[in-house]
Amino acid sequence: MTSREATQLLPLGNYTTHRRTVADWALMLSVGCIQWPWLLKSLYGGRKADKAELLDRLGLPQDALPNLGSWKADTNLLKQLVDIIETRKPQTVVELGAGASTLIVARALQLVGGGGRLFSFDQHADFVLLTRQWLSEHEQYVDMRHAPIDSSTGRWCDLWYDLTAVPEIIDMLIIDGPPWAMNPIGRGKAQRLFNRISKGGVVILDDAARPGERIVARQWRRDWPDFDWTFIPAIKGTLIGIRR
Repeated sequence: MTSREATQLLPLGNYTTHRRTVADWALMLSVGCIQWPWLLKSLYGGRKADKAELLDRLGLPQDALPNLGSWKADTNLLKQLVDIIETRKPQTVVELGAGASTLIVARALQLVGGGGRLFSFDQHADFVLLTRQWLSEHEQYVDMRHAPIDSSTGRWCDLWYDLTAVPEIIDMLIIDGPPWAMNPIGRGKAQRLFNRISKGGVVILDDAARPGERIVARQWRRDWPDFDWTFIPAIKGTLIGIRR
């Protein structure tokens, strides 16, 4: 299954062999009880007219993304990503959580020229393989890698991507994973990559309106004052940080 097809209501499971603790489950259930309205909003894919306009803008066929919604990036986020790429022309883009955004970002980089590259990481090996094949149908070739969820020490949570071959300098970091069901504040661990962000580089956090991501954003603002942070209150919300 790729982001071309409709996806199931719940995020895909089997993303780790690590045994989850009672504390992990308690956090997920407690935050889930609070943030269920935002989780429902996360299923929204955006208006069909906006999707059609975006695909026209990128010169992609209208059937390139027939099924948005149900945990996929929505049209609002996809448009923001294209706007940033057209304005800043990043050379190195890193994406945590592959899918619809992979196609859109790859195509936008191709159109602006300059040889910008996308490095995309996802926890599902079969999804990476199928997405790579899907992108090739649109003549997009991305450095896609399987990054399994593994035990990890440090702040935020004990589970995160096992990343390999991450570029030393990142001009644009897109954080759309891991799924909230792994840990509601798990995306906070993406700050491990912030030291690699170039001056003028951009960090984008999807689903930033959810309570878990709001906790993450609050702490990032404290820990990383050399970024200018802006919250965009769309349906799902987006947090954008630009390094000074």
